[in-house]
Amino acid sequence: MGYDGLRGWLEEVARLGELKEIRGAHWDRELGGLVDMIYRELPVAPAVLFDEIEGYPEGYRVLFGELGSVRRLALTLGVPLRSERILDFIDDYRHRLLDMRSVPPVEVADGPVAEHVDEGPAVDLFKFPAPFHHELDGGRYFGTAHVVLTRDPEGGWVNGGTYRLQLHDRNVLGFYSTPGKHGAIHAQKYFSRGEPCPVAVAIGTDPLLWFASTMEVPTGVSEYEYAGGIRGEPLPVLRGPVTGLPVPADAEIVLEGEVDPVERRQEGPFGEWPGYYAGHSRLEPIMRVKRVLYRSRPIFTSANPARPPDDQGFHRGIVRSSMIWNALEMNGITDVRGVWCHPSGGGRMLTIVSLKQRYAGHAKQAALIASQCRAGAYLNRFTLVVDEDIDPTNTNDVLWALCSRTDPEKDIDIIRQAWASKADPLIPPGSTTYYNSRAAVLACKPFEWLERFPAVAEASPALRERLLDRFGRSIYDPSVVSHPKVASPAG
Repeated sequence: MGYDGLRGWLEEVARLGELKEIRGAHWDRELGGLVDMIYRELPVAPAVLFDEIEGYPEGYRVLFGELGSVRRLALTLGVPLRSERILDFIDDYRHRLLDMRSVPPVEVADGPVAEHVDEGPAVDLFKFPAPFHHELDGGRYFGTAHVVLTRDPEGGWVNGGTYRLQLHDRNVLGFYSTPGKHGAIHAQKYFSRGEPCPVAVAIGTDPLLWFASTMEVPTGVSEYEYAGGIRGEPLPVLRGPVTGLPVPADAEIVLEGEVDPVERRQEGPFGEWPGYYAGHSRLEPIMRVKRVLYRSRPIFTSANPARPPDDQGFHRGIVRSSMIWNALEMNGITDVRGVWCHPSGGGRMLTIVSLKQRYAGHAKQAALIASQCRAGAYLNRFTLVVDEDIDPTNTNDVLWALCSRTDPEKDIDIIRQAWASKADPLIPPGSTTYYNSRAAVLACKPFEWLERFPAVAEASPALRERLLDRFGRSIYDPSVVSHPKVASPAG
């Protein structure tokens, strides 16, 4: 992969020129506010590493924005970067997924994360600079860019997911996982037996493992196996003595404990990835932490979900696009030219599929499958299908197709009672069941008179090539006076 663990990854990111270091900020709203500003105002935002955080020793660092660029994703996933065009990277990565074989982790006797161990009364989560992210949050959040590890009590497989963890006390965290997520299903199985759910939390992992934990990995497949398959070699793990769960040997911080089947505390509100303080505050389960392992000078990884663009919607959009593209083809949808899960919808709420229509109903099939396959189903709002002449990553082109090729009366279908989340700002306060509706939109030419649809008014590829050959790319530079090239004298 070209790096060794999070610290090796940071060295490579610094060499790419994509690491920003900030010193002296406060954990209370300043870390989140600065990241929000950077990601909103820069076209390509760097990874942001905070040090000398007020109230904490030098070296207790917080990292945001791990996977916020194509270059950092390429480094993490080991995918050669043939261009920085987003659709090329999506296509390359989806083919990597098709060829991937799961690689189980390997258990080792020791690892860097075991450098320090706090147990029982010595556990104090406040020793780490967990941020108070947004101005209206209900508290500090210990888990936003981390891996929550649980084991299915029936099947025995280990899941890694990213579920938010609010810091309540020195050894107590709020535990919120959306219904339908694997971690929530595992916990409910334990609770139905009246038993606590063993949980481990890894912070500052290899970014590849955190990446896997944010994706829709199939049921029964561990994120360790998924990440190992991408890397092509097993990830090293330690056996947690409290939970029996495998924990990353090279993580920066690992917590072990259990989620109580009965006790609840107020959780939230929290500024979430759709860009709102949705979900309000409500009673949620708690995790009691019994053991903490951590490295010297630990790096605390965080994500700052907020009004898009934020520091985690980009990578989720790219990878979810790859997974939906593959799901379409696996379900018999041919001639897909591209898929883009737009970051303005947090990489989930707006999916755009480009395809070459081959038969009547082709576009409708694509829209319905893309909106309901595992990778695309969770809190989707709009799924648009456009023709092959539209780059789904080009928002202007997509809106043009929507305006000029969609007949609202016949080209929009509404799907009701679909999978949603309390993070959806349209879920009424106090709801305990999360449904949403979504639109499947055909923003493409009518198939029944496809060949007679009006021609597009734009310079043809042949004319563009001739003009570029004659005037060169200087036509795009306002500081240069462009002249036609003068042919060289014959002979």
